[in-house]
Order: sequence, then C-alpha cells, then structure tokens
Amino acid sequence: MTNKPTFTDKGTLQRGKACLRCRKRKMRCDGNRPACQQCTHAKKPEGCEYDDGKGKTRTQILRETIQRLEQRVRELEDPEYVSPGVMLHDPHVHQSESSSSSYDSPGSTPVSVSHSPFPSESTNSPSEPWTHLPVISPSPSPFTTDIFFEEPQSYPPFDLGPVLLDIFSPHRHQCGLGIHMGYLRESLKLPPSEQRHPALMNSIYLWACFVSRPKPLSQHEESFLSQALDGIREGLRQGDKLLDVIQASCLLSLYFLANGRLVEGSFHASAVAALAVQCGLQTAVSGEGTFNPSSSREKLDLDYIQPGYKDGERILAFWQVYNLDRCWSVALRKPRVSLDTEDPWTSIDCPWPQDITEYESGNVTVGNGFSTVKTFLQGDVSGGFSMQAQRAKASAIFSRADELAASWRYRLPVDSYPEEFQALELTIDRFIPTMIPIHQLNVTMPEEKHTLIVVHTLIQVSVLQLYQRFAQNDPVIYDKCSAAAKACVAITKYISEQDYDYLDPIVGSCWTTVAEWLMCEIADIESAWALSITSADVRNDIATILYAMTTLNARFPVLGISVSKIQKRLAEL
Repeated sequence: MTNKPTFTDKGTLQRGKACLRCRKRKMRCDGNRPACQQCTHAKKPEGCEYDDGKGKTRTQILRETIQRLEQRVRELEDPEYVSPGVMLHDPHVHQSESSSSSYDSPGSTPVSVSHSPFPSESTNSPSEPWTHLPVISPSPSPFTTDIFFEEPQSYPPFDLGPVLLDIFSPHRHQCGLGIHMGYLRESLKLPPSEQRHPALMNSIYLWACFVSRPKPLSQHEESFLSQALDGIREGLRQGDKLLDVIQASCLLSLYFLANGRLVEGSFHASAVAALAVQCGLQTAVSGEGTFNPSSSREKLDLDYIQPGYKDGERILAFWQVYNLDRCWSVALRKPRVSLDTEDPWTSIDCPWPQDITEYESGNVTVGNGFSTVKTFLQGDVSGGFSMQAQRAKASAIFSRADELAASWRYRLPVDSYPEEFQALELTIDRFIPTMIPIHQLNVTMPEEKHTLIVVHTLIQVSVLQLYQRFAQNDPVIYDKCSAAAKACVAITKYISEQDYDYLDPIVGSCWTTVAEWLMCEIADIESAWALSITSADVRNDIATILYAMTTLNARFPVLGISVSKIQKRLAEL
C-alpha cells in the first residue's frame, strides 16, 4: 500500500517529508511514493528516497554495509585489533520507540567509522622485492559471509555487480577474455549454483576496480584479489568449473604483471598454461563442448555455459592462455609452458579464435584442426582473420622470433641464414598484408584499433628480435631492424590519451626493446656508421617512445624501472 503524503493547511508538504533528491535540489516535492512527480519527470524514479524514520534508505543501507566490511577487513588484517562490541537490542521494544536515525534502528549494529584499509594505489611498487607475497587469511571473506550473524548476502551488494561488469566490459579484449558479457550480466540473476565460478567473477570485479583508479572504487582491489585467489584454490580443490578457473587465472596473472608484481604474475601465467594443457584445451574441438578423445586427458564440464558458446569459450580460453604464456615468457625471459610438439598431448590443434558472437550464429567451423600454429609459422597465413586470430598469430611470431634468436649463437655469413629464419621472415611478409595498415588505425572501431596497435607492434619487434644480433655485420639486416624500429615509433603516433587505457601491457616490453635498439643507433651514427641521418632524428624517436612508455606506466606501473634506465643511458650518450 502506497503511503499518502502529509500536507499542511496551506496545501504544502510538511517540513522534512520531501524526498532526499528534492531536498538536495531545493525543489517542490509532492511526497508521492514510491516516486514523486519531480523524480518521475526527471526519469530518476529509482533515486527517489525518503528519510522519514520509517525505514533505512538504500544509501544508508549501502553505507552501513561498507562500514561493516571495512571493520571486518581490519580484523582480518590485524589479529590484535579489537573491534567494538556488538550492541544488543531488546527484541520486545516496539519499533516506534526507535530513533529516526538509521544507525539506531532495530537490527542495525553500531560500528566505528574508519578510513578504508585499502590503498588507492598499487601496494607493490617496482622498488619492493619481487619475493614479497601477500599472506592471505584463510578466514571467510567479508564479502561472502555476513559478519554480524545476519542472513548471508552475495557480494557485490545491490546493483554493484552489473555496474562492475559495465566498467570491465570495454577492457575484456585488453585482457583477452572471450566471454559474452550480455549473458554474463544475466547470469547474476540466477541461483549461485548456476552462476559462473566466484574465481572468475571476482577476477572481473578486481579488474573493474583496477581500471577505475584513482576513483574510490579502486580501494576495494585487495578484497576482490583475496577472494579471487581463494576462489581459484577452491576451484582447483573441487575440480569445479575449471574453464572459469583458467580464465580467472589469466586475469589474475595479467593484473599482477600490469602492476609490476612480476614474480606473482609469472607464477600464475605458468600455472594456468600447465592447467590448460592438462585439460586438453590445445586439442581440436570435435563437437559441442567435447574434445578429441585420443588426446584429451580429461573432459571439462561446460554444461553451465550458455548453449551455443561452449566451443567458443573453450577455444577463446586456450588462446587467452597462449597469448599470455608466449608473450610474457619473452618479456620475463622464462621458459614457455604451452609447447607445440608432435606429441598429441602438447600439439596445438585448436582452431584459430573468432569473436564470441560468431559462435552463436553458427557461421564458425569448429571442427578438427591440425597443427594450427606450426602450419602458420611455415608460411600458410590462410584462415583466421578475426582480431582474436590476428592477436594469436602475432604471439606465435613474437615467440618464435625470440626462440630462433636465442638458439643461434654463431655469427652468420651474409645471405646464408638458416631456413628457420627465412621461413619466419616469409610468414611475417605474408601476414602483414592481411592486417589493416598502420595509417588506417584511426578509421577502425576502438576495440579493433587497440588490438591492431598491439599486433603491429609485436610483429615489428619480432623483426628486431630475429635479426638485431646480426645487424652490425650486415647492412641489409641493419636497415631491416631500423625500419622495424621506425614502424613502432610511427604506431605510437596513432595512440590517443584514451587509447592507453585499453592497451595490452605487453606493448611496454616491446617499446623497451625498440628504445634499446634506437640507443644503439645513436652510438652507431656518432661513430660514423650511418651518415644519411643525424642522431637528432633518432633522439626524437626515442623521446616519442619514452613518452609512450611513461604514459602507459601511469596506467600500468610495470615500466618505471625500464624508463629510468633508458633515460640514464640516453643522458650518457
């Protein structure tokens, strides 16, 4: 039954009876409930709230929830901290005797207001030792178990779940997560047992808070991080929804890497790559959510995934793992885990990925593949022209170039490079024309532009990695490396300030390689190696790269040390 507004003899609403929105804006309120006329006309009926002592407003309830959670976090972080005692209420006291204040109403618990225990910036700067690992309390998460013995509630409370998903959605390509956001949002309305695994959801919420820096929402990163880590451990223990656990582990690894927490990021990257191989994600898809029985070690349960997307999510999850393992293994100088051998357990036969929406339409063939990556690296660039496929192909070239360069330890005579080098260069030459050219980046869709920036950069840096150790003895190779470095500089000129928020952090490592080559060019020019250009031109290119690195580091604090080293070396030249 709708409460009727109370008016004075003059026909105006009694003092204190207007809704909070009208009070704040000093507008005449008619007191209608559930929404007054002013709020209805403003299309803000959900924001029409009354503070008349008859119940808590939505804002008051949310504030109390946040205060209780902060109190609980303090208890978990500091075992010696003594929280204020819980005030008990006489259940026989009539509700009318309570104060209009929401803090004194029956059922509420007075808590002390404390500052948020979460730092607004990353707690692990590059200056801290890499061996620093946070100690996670085994106590129940404050967001999943109520701490004052009320009815259990899910977290995020109220409508924050959809809000966090909306914040994360534009960044899903940046993280490599192939998932249908619409269905994910709808799944929040399902019973907990039918929702996606908490490890995945909390990893997504963690990224939403991370990309919100320095806004207040970022203060809750550590809480979501703790829950995500707990969720992964629980998922591995129960073997439940392992595809979600794999996706969550990739998100966590990239989160650590983007924040300069390299040891933790490397650990999770290697662990999830091993888990993906154990689950047979690299094998061919033979049907709706099924695998090639001759090579799959165990069958994943994908029944909880929306029909029509099982094959798609499984394929996209493998390439998410592949990109993470192959690219960051190069950047961190660590062994690759996702091998590609003749052994059926490790041979990569998974089809090239497509956009998640393509799998629903049924236009994508997910039948058995055969040596997907090997065939591509031998020069067959046909098939797989989606943005996701081009990103995966760039990772394959990037990793292969580093592998070949590291394996060849001898000086090569001119025009006698091994067949492996020539085959990879042929693949690069054939692959580049299949991409949208650099000069057309600004006419593409934002999601495509961000992916293409990364793909073009990976390809050009692959040329540098492949040949830079031979450049000093071969003018032709030297020119190839110089052209690749200049191409990377040209790419950065198409990046707007907003674009940096959506770039894969791996480009930071690529730009470091480019800057190091350019500094070698300066030394060569000043020693009369190349007379056609001056060192001032190259210094300008270095300044462009350094600006890009500094701007990216403001979003993802992983390049601070590299920037400092390059600036110091540049000053010495």
